[in-house]
Amino acid sequence: MKIASILSVVSILVISCTAIPDTGFAGGKPNILIVGEDHDKETIPRDSRIFKRVLDAISNEMHHQGFDVFDETAISLGYAQGRIRRNDAEIIDIAKGQTRPPIDILVITSIYTSVKKTSYTNKIKARVTGRLLNVQNGQKLGNFEVEGPSTWTAPVDCSRECLLETVGKNAKILARDVGGILAEKLDDLLSAQNSDSEDTKSGGLASQYVLVFEGFTPEDMMDIEEYLVVFSGYETHRPVYTSRRRQEIWYESHIGSAKLDRNLKKTLVHIDLKGRVSFSGNEYTITKITRRKNRKIDKNKW
Repeated sequence: MKIASILSVVSILVISCTAIPDTGFAGGKPNILIVGEDHDKETIPRDSRIFKRVLDAISNEMHHQGFDVFDETAISLGYAQGRIRRNDAEIIDIAKGQTRPPIDILVITSIYTSVKKTSYTNKIKARVTGRLLNVQNGQKLGNFEVEGPSTWTAPVDCSRECLLETVGKNAKILARDVGGILAEKLDDLLSAQNSDSEDTKSGGLASQYVLVFEGFTPEDMMDIEEYLVVFSGYETHRPVYTSRRRQEIWYESHIGSAKLDRNLKKTLVHIDLKGRVSFSGNEYTITKITRRKNRKIDKNKW
């Protein structure tokens, strides 16, 4: 198929796809899950009231910035609840397992506090950290931490209940700052992505996909790749595995999963190939549906 004819067809394809609102992460607001990472024994465990106040404060800041924040317990009822001292691997696995709704961004926070008792007061030290992580590809999107001033104290006769309340109140103040800064970082990434300026857009937050083509010949793939590079929002791509009947491509684009799904299906139609497109996480599998060849029999040989 000639390049010129492909570009002409794809131009129509891009225009028609652009006219349809896209709800994918790259084209709209990401779904956010705020979780606590308390694997380090020096951190506050997630079953503490201090932890709840910090997560609520960060959640409120993200919510006020217009992001869609989901409650971990509400969306992960199929998983064991109330576990503490979880590591990153468990947290990320839980986030990847959510499909209703799918989670795009993890805000992972940890809380470090200590109380030093003296003969005249209780000196409080607190530090709250937060980081942004793209769930599907593991890309780090930013981090921030805030440490409390050395002037935070509690009365010398402060009971355990008193200390919990004092530490929780102070940690909540730090959490607001962490949540606000992380929200600004994410907003900057998304604003750059959605800008009409090509220079700005190239620095925005692209989505990464794995495209797996099963059963396609090298000739088929030459036609398909000419479409991939002219899709709207295209950033870059590169093969990560190639064989005679299977190719895996790492694909980066500023469009969302819904639009990419439509583009891939329309590509198969335009190059007159039948195939099945399936999607899970950030991986598309495009399987060719082959047609049985009719072979002519030379009757003179029989």
